[in-house]
Amino acid sequence: MKTLTLSIIAAALTATGAMAESHSETGNPMVGGAAMFADKTIVENAVNSPIHTTLVAAVQQAGLVDTLNSEGPFTVFAPTDKAFGMISEESLGALMMDENKDQLAKILTCHVVSANAMSDAIAGMIADDGGMHPVPTVGGCTLQAKMDGDMITLTDENGREATVTVADVQQSNGVIHVIDRVLLPKQ
Repeated sequence: MKTLTLSIIAAALTATGAMAESHSETGNPMVGGAAMFADKTIVENAVNSPIHTTLVAAVQQAGLVDTLNSEGPFTVFAPTDKAFGMISEESLGALMMDENKDQLAKILTCHVVSANAMSDAIAGMIADDGGMHPVPTVGGCTLQAKMDGDMITLTDENGREATVTVADVQQSNGVIHVIDRVLLPKQ
């Protein structure tokens, strides 16, 4: 029995390795060591990302799962758990309370654009606009995109800047760009 269990585990690990290897051959980047699949939705992939657990919990709390599972297309600038860690535990805890659901949804939708914007298209718009391009979000915020060397940065309406650390994670309903800071609507 023990040998059979070890054989099943070994087969599962081999299959997982083969999936990750063939996945990386598709050109879709890994996120937090997890394979991201272009045939899955934004929510389906985010749930599997070990560095987006806070984002997933916030999307669920804000009631945005169905929206981000819908056809789209969407571009999501997805803050990591480390980015959410820059917010005090007290503030984050308050945002996750039922009575603050609308405020949480506003913050999250300020990370979403109703288009499928790959990084080369964003960089092109930045260049066409003389070094900075306004990015209107579905939450009513306008982010300012610019280049910092070969990295795209986004500045919110409060002057907070986030860098795209992993670009062009294709989804069935859009694209995710991983960012290193939570962006906020104008206060």
